[in-house]
Amino acid sequence: MGVTPDSEPCRAGFRQRHSATTVAAPSVEAATAYDREAVVALWRACDLTRPWNDPDRDFLQAVSGATSAVLVVRGGEGVIGSVMVGFDGHRGWVYYVAVHPEARRGGLGRALMAAAEEWLVVRGAPKIQLMVREGNEVAAHFYQALGLERQAVITYGRLLNLPE
Repeated sequence: MGVTPDSEPCRAGFRQRHSATTVAAPSVEAATAYDREAVVALWRACDLTRPWNDPDRDFLQAVSGATSAVLVVRGGEGVIGSVMVGFDGHRGWVYYVAVHPEARRGGLGRALMAAAEEWLVVRGAPKIQLMVREGNEVAAHFYQALGLERQAVITYGRLLNLPE
């Protein structure tokens, strides 16, 4: 995906800093249906799942959709990072940003977000958005460090009784 962990956000995306110490970028690639079990296990290990969301269904819908994908980073133990990305025709959305707890602080989250942004830019998305649960200051600081800004919106929602 061409973005290193030592990249910095800019208006049009992430721009690589020129440095002799720049680490090679992790390889970010599209997940396939065969990655479902590993990716969902990662989401659970990162405490991203909630009882009202079916992560298996979320994963399968994303990898089989024309306007969505799950991007992953693989390590020696399998999938160590993921991000779900989608374009609704108006905004690009990011969900399930996950880096295995033992692989954090090495630039994988930044590389995943850069890959998600690149995926959206290629599809013509004019804006990237994501939601952070209230009180998750670690995530809020991470996204702010990437140049994302808190938006002046309030989200409303209601669980629907959807048939299984």
